[in-house]
Amino acid sequence: MQMQTIQQAVEAGQPTFLARLRQLVEVESPSDNKAAVDRANDLVASWVPALGGTIKRHKQKAFGDVLELRFGPTRSKRPRVLLLGHLDTVWPLGTLAHMPWREAAGKIHGPGVLDMKVGVMMALEAIRILNEHDATRPVTLLLNSDEEVGSTVSRPITEKLAQTAAAVFVLEPAQGLAYKTARKGVGHFHLRVTGIGAHAGVDFTSGHSAILEMARLTQTISTFTDLAKGRTVNVGVINGGTRSNVIASECIAEVDVRIAKSSDAATITRLMHSLRVSDKACKLEITGGINRPPMERKPGTVALYKQARKLAAELGLHLEEAATGGGSDGNFTAPFAPTLDGMGAVGAGAHASHEHIERAHLTQRTALLTAMLATV
Repeated sequence: MQMQTIQQAVEAGQPTFLARLRQLVEVESPSDNKAAVDRANDLVASWVPALGGTIKRHKQKAFGDVLELRFGPTRSKRPRVLLLGHLDTVWPLGTLAHMPWREAAGKIHGPGVLDMKVGVMMALEAIRILNEHDATRPVTLLLNSDEEVGSTVSRPITEKLAQTAAAVFVLEPAQGLAYKTARKGVGHFHLRVTGIGAHAGVDFTSGHSAILEMARLTQTISTFTDLAKGRTVNVGVINGGTRSNVIASECIAEVDVRIAKSSDAATITRLMHSLRVSDKACKLEITGGINRPPMERKPGTVALYKQARKLAAELGLHLEEAATGGGSDGNFTAPFAPTLDGMGAVGAGAHASHEHIERAHLTQRTALLTAMLATV
């Protein structure tokens, strides 16, 4: 397909695209509400038959179902591309009352519009355009329901599909205007120290403070950060004690870990489990670990980016690449298939009250996604 043809098709489809995007945004779908996410699933599924797709619904109990949508010929010499998205958001039911769909000053606002309901719509629009111009190819669009809360349910499905994909395009928001070629891996550790409580005024020497012990551990944990290796370790939450006149018998800490290299997963796990209490009267319990492997900048991903940069130039765009410390479901696919992330819309405010997309970039970004599907 010619780039001009793709652009014209995207522009012609904008009214329907925006109307459906608004429908999807106004179906609120917080991760922790299965019924709400399934309503968003139902809406998207209602658009699939007109695109010639098939629907496989992976039923879930605690979270919304996972939608596996397949398009294009079942038999083809062209390899299958996996488009990756999610329909859950961070916004609770009722958010629309104070954060409604709104268009102003070239921006479209609404809960989940950027992260990442617009990416879902861009994927469906690209598939529509390929169909209408007889440029179909095998495509799977996987829409997960628990991405914002760790992807514990959807991860096995994502990884299985990635193993047979020639490439994975992740429809998360752009970083600035750039596509993402690397993401850090993410880990979470939970520390619990138990000490011996006592009256701080009457029986001070009988107590063994869990808070004091956790403070010592926190200092040690801070030394695990290695910026040169792209490894950061942050004790983000500490909670312990009951009253100022009581020596604390318990203290917990939540630790965030980010790693740039897969090889660092074993290193940080070893370091965390090497922690020991100084006060032998206290006990330490450590749980958790690395839950998203890094999406490393590998040759396959670089090749996808170079193709995207070439196609972007035909649109008059200068497409850069970026790395980020945040994780996505692309972290799970990267070990199995070349993965290019941040292929969704341009905007700002994900997870914030000013969440929005920039309408000026929407047509070109959708055209670029369509061209990538047509040529990769």
